[in-house]
Amino acid sequence: MSKPLVAVVGKPNVGKSTFFNKVCGGRISIVSDMPGVTRDRIYADAEWLNKKFTLVDTGGIQLKSDDVMFRHIKEQAQIALDLADVILFFCDYKSGLTAEDWDVARLLRKTSKPVILVVNKVDNFLEADLTDFYSLGFGDFFPIAAEQKQGLGDLLDHVISFFSDGEAEDDGEAIKIAVVGKPNAGKSSLVNKILGYDRTIVSDIAGTTRDAIDTPFTYDGRKYVIIDTAGMRKKRSIEADSVEQYSVMRSLNAVRRADVCLIVMDASVGLSEQDVKIAGFIHEEGKPSVVVINKWDLIEKDSHTVETFKKKLSADLAFMDYFRSITVSALTGQRVNKLMNEIEYVYAKSTFRCSTGMLNDVVTDAIRAVEPPSHNGRRAKIKYATQPSAQPPTFVFFTNNADLVHFSYRRYLENYLRRAFALDGTPIRLVFRDGSDKDE
Repeated sequence: MSKPLVAVVGKPNVGKSTFFNKVCGGRISIVSDMPGVTRDRIYADAEWLNKKFTLVDTGGIQLKSDDVMFRHIKEQAQIALDLADVILFFCDYKSGLTAEDWDVARLLRKTSKPVILVVNKVDNFLEADLTDFYSLGFGDFFPIAAEQKQGLGDLLDHVISFFSDGEAEDDGEAIKIAVVGKPNAGKSSLVNKILGYDRTIVSDIAGTTRDAIDTPFTYDGRKYVIIDTAGMRKKRSIEADSVEQYSVMRSLNAVRRADVCLIVMDASVGLSEQDVKIAGFIHEEGKPSVVVINKWDLIEKDSHTVETFKKKLSADLAFMDYFRSITVSALTGQRVNKLMNEIEYVYAKSTFRCSTGMLNDVVTDAIRAVEPPSHNGRRAKIKYATQPSAQPPTFVFFTNNADLVHFSYRRYLENYLRRAFALDGTPIRLVFRDGSDKDE
């Protein structure tokens, strides 16, 4: 059974993200004094008294705002309310009750879910006058100071009291998919199409997604977590200490914790220098990836269009010639179902393992076909090889002298292993050690 879902809602800037981060134990949601920083729903797993649950942070609700973005935020918050088992309604003690609080309260009274009123930013529980908050009609409430972690224990005790004994079981291991690329490449649209509903805000405004947003889902009986990330612009275009800078840091961290990366590019624009840099980061992190050529419906095509695109990709991504690509349209759904097959494929390749015996048979064949070249009358001798780890597949070669194994021969061995084990779609690592067992 899936873990219970606890939604954190309220007007902007009442400390929802601060509470979310304190409970989940890390800076998962961007925290800023700027209202409206959290735009999408952001999920994280949490645990209290051995009860596991999923906490979801939502954007600040402003029901009467004419701003297009705040309308999107309201839609996202409404989805969170529909999915939630328990709702935490946050108000700000320091600013007092406002018309926006009353608007949110009226919205929450329409739901049949348990609603717990939380009054945040109460620095002194003994001297605070909280009587006004009873007027919202939710009965007893919980005063807290999320930044100082005051009052969180009593609140969480009450939250888990709504969980049935059968809930809060672990979902098990899921494949994590990071969706990365430049702003406005169609990442959020692609995520929504894969999930089958509008999980993230989609807008023509570049930079709509600010946080890396995790969403669990199941496909063909297998569990996944898809991570929609903020678009990554060139470093020189990003202001220091801005929300965008922190967003890009989250995107890079999403790559590090992902099992598979989808590099989404805009077919109507073509592969840019920034796309190549993003791909290079993913390659260096050792993550399997699929280049997703999105907006393919906008391209005028003939019998050579796909081949021309792939040749250009091969030239620009020569450093990761193992890449796999697919043309899709997140708008129409064209080939999005085949994308899941590609994800499964490259994940399987990145987790590849072989026995030491099989590996050494292949290495012996490679050496018989092409011996290591000599250098100043000395020739490298490869004694044996092992595979100590996967993700990415890593092969260690023990030699008489690692310095004698020239770059070109290392490249030859890498290509030979790729062909022998069909390791496309994933980076592989080759490590050469001499008699001292010291990494090069």
